[in-house]
Amino acid sequence: MLPMRFPLMSARRLGLPRRAVSQILLTQLAIAAGVAVLATGLFLAPLSAQLDDQAMRRALAIAQSAAADPALAAGVLSSEPSADSPVQSSAERIRRATGAEYVVVLDLDGIRRSHPSADRIGLPVSTDPSDALAGREVMEIDEGTLGRSARGKVPLLAADGEIVGAVSVGIAYDSVRDRLLGAIPGLLAYAGGALAAGALAAYLLSRRIQRQTRDLAFSDIAGLLAEREAMLHSIREGVIALAPDGRIRLVNDEAARLLGLAPDATDDCAGRPLEDVLGAGRTADVLSGRVTGRDLLTVQGPRVLVANRMPTEDGGAVATLRDRTELEHLGRELDSTRGLIDALRAQDHEHANRLHTLLGLLELGLHEEAVEFVTEVAGVHRTTAEQVTEKVQDPLLASLLVGKAAVAAERGVPLRLAGSTLLPDRLVDPGGLVTILGNLVDNALDAAAGSTAPLVEVELRAEGRTAVLRVRDSGPGVPAGRREEIFTEGWSTKQPKAHRERGLGLALVRRLAERQGGSARAGEAADGGAEFSVVLPEALR
Repeated sequence: MLPMRFPLMSARRLGLPRRAVSQILLTQLAIAAGVAVLATGLFLAPLSAQLDDQAMRRALAIAQSAAADPALAAGVLSSEPSADSPVQSSAERIRRATGAEYVVVLDLDGIRRSHPSADRIGLPVSTDPSDALAGREVMEIDEGTLGRSARGKVPLLAADGEIVGAVSVGIAYDSVRDRLLGAIPGLLAYAGGALAAGALAAYLLSRRIQRQTRDLAFSDIAGLLAEREAMLHSIREGVIALAPDGRIRLVNDEAARLLGLAPDATDDCAGRPLEDVLGAGRTADVLSGRVTGRDLLTVQGPRVLVANRMPTEDGGAVATLRDRTELEHLGRELDSTRGLIDALRAQDHEHANRLHTLLGLLELGLHEEAVEFVTEVAGVHRTTAEQVTEKVQDPLLASLLVGKAAVAAERGVPLRLAGSTLLPDRLVDPGGLVTILGNLVDNALDAAAGSTAPLVEVELRAEGRTAVLRVRDSGPGVPAGRREEIFTEGWSTKQPKAHRERGLGLALVRRLAERQGGSARAGEAADGGAEFSVVLPEALR
C-alpha cells in the first residue's frame, strides 16, 4: 500500500483536501465561480456596445426631429450667426427638452449657428461635417470641444429640398457610462444568486458522491481499482460481474479459461448479453440467477464447474466459478475403486471358502475331485477375461469391463457382452470412451440392482471409423417424456454421495460425445428397461 501514500503526502504539502468529495466540491465551486465571472463579462461586453448604439440612435433621432422643423432652415437662410438669433433659440429649446448635451446647427460653410456656449457661435465646427452636408446621416462616438459624446448628424433641408446646412446632436458619453455602471450591481446580484445556487447544487452533489465513494480519496480509489484488477486477473477462481440488465460487466482470465472463451474475451465480452457469449443452457441459467442455490454444478464444454452467485446493491450480480472436473473424475474413480474393493473382499471370502473346500478334499484323499474343483474355479475367471479381451481389444476398455464384471457379480447383477460386440484396438481417444462406458455401466448397475431378473448388457462395435456403444439394463427404464431431461446437469433420481454431487454422469456422457462430433440418446430396451446409445464418428484410426 506504500505507493498510495505519495499522492496523499503531495496533497498535504499543497494544502489540498484529501477526500474525494472535498476536492470535487472545490472543483465545482471553482467552475461555478468561473462560469459566473465569464457570463458576467460576456454580458457586459455586448451591453456596452448596446448602450453606445442606443445613445447614437437617440442623438440621431433628436437631430432628425430638429432638422424637420422648417423654421430652423429658414433661420439659417435669413439670419446671421449670433447668440440671439432664432436658430440659437430653437436649438437651445430642443436641447433642454431632450436632455442632449448639445444641439449644433451649422451652415454649408461649417459655421456654427447655434451652440450651448454662445461664444462659439460663428466659429467653424471641430469635426468634419462633409458627410452630413453631402446629404448623409451619420452616427458615431467622437471627441469634440465638449468632450466625448455619442453623435447624430443629419442634413438640414430648405422648403425646396436644397441642403442649407446640417444639425449635429450630441449625447454626453458620461451618461452612457453611468447607465452601464448602474447595470453592474444588478448583474452582479444575479450572478451571485446563480453562484449561490450552483454552490448549493455542488454541495448536494458532493454529498451524494461522498456516500457513493464511501468518503475515499482519489488516490485510495485509484489504488483500489489497481488492486482489483490485479486480484481479479491473478486469482485462480473465475469471476463474472453482471449488470442489472444481464449484460456482462467483467470477465477475469480464469473465468474465460473455464468457460472456454478466447484469451482476449475479457475485453470483448464487456457489454454483451450473457446468453450471446455462453449460449442457452444451464450455465447461463445459473449465472443469470434463473437457477438459485449454493455451489450449483454445471457442465461447460468438457469441464464440471461449481458456481455461486451473489447479488449486488445496484441489481447486478457477481458469480464465481471453480473447476471441479478433476475432483469429479476422482470421485468417480473412488466409486469404482470402492466397488472393486468390495468385490475383492467378497472374492476373498469366497476364495477362503474354496481353499477350505480344497483342503477338505485333500484331507479326505479325494484328489481327483480336488483337481476338478480347482479346474472349474480357475476356468470361470479365465473364461470371463478371455471373452472380454477377445471382443474388446482395447486394453483400457477390456480392463474396465473385467473390473465392472467383478463388481456386478458382487452386486448380483450379471454383466454380459452382446453377441455383436467387436471393437478393435484402433481407438483415437480411449480415455474418453472409458469415461462414457464407465458412467453408463454404473448407472445401468444401479438401475438393474433392484429388478426381479437383473441384467446389464454391453455392446461395443465398429462401423468403419465410427464407434457405436449401447448399454441395456433390466431396470424400470426412462419415461419417454424425460429422455432428454436426464442429460441435464443436476438431474438425478439417486441420493448424492458424501464426496460428490449426483446428476453429472449423463451430462458428461453427452458433452464428451458431442465434443467428438457424436451423439448420446436414451431409449427403451427390447425386453424393457433402458437402453443408452452413443455414436462417435471418427473414433477409430
